[in-house]
Amino acid sequence: MPESPAERYGPAGGGRSARPQGPLYNAPAAAKLPRVEKILVIDDEARIRSQTCALLRSEGYATVEARNGREGVELARRERPALVLCDITMPEMNGHRVVEALRQDPATAHLPFIFLTGWGERGDQRTGMNLGADDYLVKPVEPADLLAAVAARLRRRQQTGGSRAPSAADATPGAIERALGLTAREAEILSWVVQGKTNPEIGTILGIQLTTVKKHLESIFTKLAVENRTAAVTLVLEKITPDS
Repeated sequence: MPESPAERYGPAGGGRSARPQGPLYNAPAAAKLPRVEKILVIDDEARIRSQTCALLRSEGYATVEARNGREGVELARRERPALVLCDITMPEMNGHRVVEALRQDPATAHLPFIFLTGWGERGDQRTGMNLGADDYLVKPVEPADLLAAVAARLRRRQQTGGSRAPSAADATPGAIERALGLTAREAEILSWVVQGKTNPEIGTILGIQLTTVKKHLESIFTKLAVENRTAAVTLVLEKITPDS
């Protein structure tokens, strides 16, 4: 009579209780799980808000949603997220007022802040950055680009110990004068350069000739050992300290 499978191979599990051996049996206590970063998404378009949150959750982030700017500011103060993603054009309070409100509050001034802008809002990018935003992404945003921007800002936040990186809003004439040792007039002109103003615009604002603006900029570049406006702005943002 042929052997049954049980007779040939023994009872299930090899005829003896399945007892893990080696390291598995004496497994150490589970390692502490890393803290889940919370992202606040502020957008009045429900579909975009939902899709953005779903993408972030798929990468392991926790999310909080706000339907307008005013609700977003309230949630930022209550939930203390690790980062804020915010639309610009919204009811109640637009994105510019949101970042302005958060930067003025010591409890939220350090939060990394990324704008989500539409193509028609590209002219508002400079305004947003001047108010203290850290980055901007143009909608529709590629998922990989959004995730990369979020990861980069969170990584920067960890490297700086949670403090806010300097922005154009911090580049006041006084801060520049103290940090770089320029004259008051040079610091004033360089402050407007950081704000993105052109030479003719600076001349109009300060009531001076265009040639005077250029001469001051030449002196500034020489003192700072830089070759152009971009290098000068970069140096300013490296040297000044945020007021928050």
